[in-house]
Amino acid sequence: MAEITIYHNPQCGTSRNTLALIRNSGAEPEVIEYVQTPPSRETLRQLISAMGIPVRELIREKGTPYAELQLDNPALTDEQLLDAMGAHPILINRPIVVTPLGTRLCRPSEVVLDILPAPQRGAFTKEDGEPVINDKGERVAGA
Repeated sequence: MAEITIYHNPQCGTSRNTLALIRNSGAEPEVIEYVQTPPSRETLRQLISAMGIPVRELIREKGTPYAELQLDNPALTDEQLLDAMGAHPILINRPIVVTPLGTRLCRPSEVVLDILPAPQRGAFTKEDGEPVINDKGERVAGA
């Protein structure tokens, strides 16, 4: 089993940048394309618990059926929100990364640096041109 797991959406730039940062540390993670292979309800609960966030914080609004499902309704229970994410995995915000050092929703992608077991091996620039890691493998100020 891989030491690092990423719940990934290849259509998402943040997810692609996060995966690239993991690989820049020399690791090859288990990549779970969660839209095609959604986590079970129990796995989703475990991930949310490990991240220490409310269920609602894991729901993605942009580019999803969030509005049409009226998920902004504060009366909805965690169970109802989990049901919605199970029925529509695109509602699960991404990327979620699990390492021996913790579990995080990596938005922005640099959040992954806090839980990677190995240091970065070289320079890294995000797809949008923002530098994150310098040529010495060190975080750039502000990243």
